[in-house]
Amino acid sequence: MTIARRSLLATAAAALAMPHVSRAQASRVLRFVPYVDLPVLDPVANTAAQVRNHAFLVWDTLYGLDEAYQPQPQMVEGHAVAADGLRWTLTLRPGLRFHDATPVLARDAVASIRRWGATDGFGMTLLAATDELSAPDDRNIVFRLKRPFPRLASALGKMSPNIAAIMPERIAAGAVRGKPVSEVVGSGPYRFMAGERVPGARLVYERFAEYLPRSGGTPGFTSGPKITHFDRVEWIVMPEPVTAMAALRAGEVDWIEAPPPDMLAPLRGDAAILVETRDTTGVMPILRFNSIQAPFDNVAVRRAVLGAIDQADFMGAFSDDKQAWHVKAGTFCIGSPMASEAGLAERFGPLDLDRARRALAASGYQGERMVMMAPGDHPVNSVMAQVGADLMKRMGMNVDIQAMDAGTMFQRRASREPVDKGGWSCFPSAIAGIDVLDPAESFLARGNGKDAWYGWPDDPALERLRLAWFDSADLDEQRRLCARIQLQVLDQAPYAPLGQILQPTARRRAVTDQLPGFAKFWNVRKS
Repeated sequence: MTIARRSLLATAAAALAMPHVSRAQASRVLRFVPYVDLPVLDPVANTAAQVRNHAFLVWDTLYGLDEAYQPQPQMVEGHAVAADGLRWTLTLRPGLRFHDATPVLARDAVASIRRWGATDGFGMTLLAATDELSAPDDRNIVFRLKRPFPRLASALGKMSPNIAAIMPERIAAGAVRGKPVSEVVGSGPYRFMAGERVPGARLVYERFAEYLPRSGGTPGFTSGPKITHFDRVEWIVMPEPVTAMAALRAGEVDWIEAPPPDMLAPLRGDAAILVETRDTTGVMPILRFNSIQAPFDNVAVRRAVLGAIDQADFMGAFSDDKQAWHVKAGTFCIGSPMASEAGLAERFGPLDLDRARRALAASGYQGERMVMMAPGDHPVNSVMAQVGADLMKRMGMNVDIQAMDAGTMFQRRASREPVDKGGWSCFPSAIAGIDVLDPAESFLARGNGKDAWYGWPDDPALERLRLAWFDSADLDEQRRLCARIQLQVLDQAPYAPLGQILQPTARRRAVTDQLPGFAKFWNVRKS
């Protein structure tokens, strides 16, 4: 892979002649190279990180999170909570407008919350605790709860997919569950320019002149004033990293979201470019098993593969820089308050291939075809798929590795069909660390069957532990419950954690004032 990339250096300059990366004619255009292309435009229909990044350009949320992960008012000016904790009244800021020039009303928020809460795990938990959600007037949103839910504002301000994006009632209420909405109308700092989209090549966002930033406060992860300094933000999709690197060095693009490891040295050697790690939670790569299709509907087969994993093999295949990754990764993000090493010492050591083969043979595996989806244009997931498929082959599995682009994989993973009808057995995913901070955020620490994330594990014991975590107000007890959740995940093996990767971003030094965490496009400047 590295040799192939370097062999393109001699011809990369020719790629800069492509029209969609022509040199900017005005300083108020920011050109950004995303990790992969955007699979869908709907912020509720897909959990890919790029969908989240796109969503925060177009839509706003009722609350944002500060750098301590605490919710702060964003679209609301505040809220009032009844003494018994069973009634929350949220009041919208005056003057908010959607991109179609209509005012943002409380009933828009109610419809949006209901749609989001039918899909998102945190949202499902909130709505399950809600007896009635209403809009008594244009500015007030009222939750009447069955039981206290102290994390209500955190749920509405979550920044992991899927976010509680507020859209017009006519769109949210008219949406069909499981199908992406086609109309992209938000109230965020930028409007999506649908007519300028070139799938697989370019997405364009135009500054929304009527956006009303929150006044006061300090910008956090997604909280505080969102000030726009660009007329346009253009996402330029460049699947070939060498082409993207050459474009950045030539000034044809301003910012690469996450250049692969073998591109970092030449970028660091360029005085006009700054390479730095803005997101200290990184990504937590996994292999996700399809728990409803053979061979991974057999928990013993899942355990056999999980028991053969050496996280260092996967991380080392991605980068030989050991400072760029960590092992001993469990269910929750390494370095987060809920992270635990429970059960890790017994797993993820050096591969004992003979033991792995014996475990697979004892599992009852009957030689069923295992289809691994392998997205060749996704630098992390491509490597994880290749290493995982090779491991399973060596264990004695009948492996069919199927190459595709990331967008296709993001769509196909929703299929529940058998592999001979276009389904799948396993896929890699680079889960953002902020998506697995705790049981409220994590869609991986779920066992809610047909409503679970792709792979659909059914584990009532895991669900009970998660609800117990929500009910606990004691930090030490929450940590103990997270250790038990991790042990349950490792026992039932709905997925295999592979480590943690800290991904640097690269930008021209003229681009300044980036906020910490994932790529965001407000408050950023370019001189």
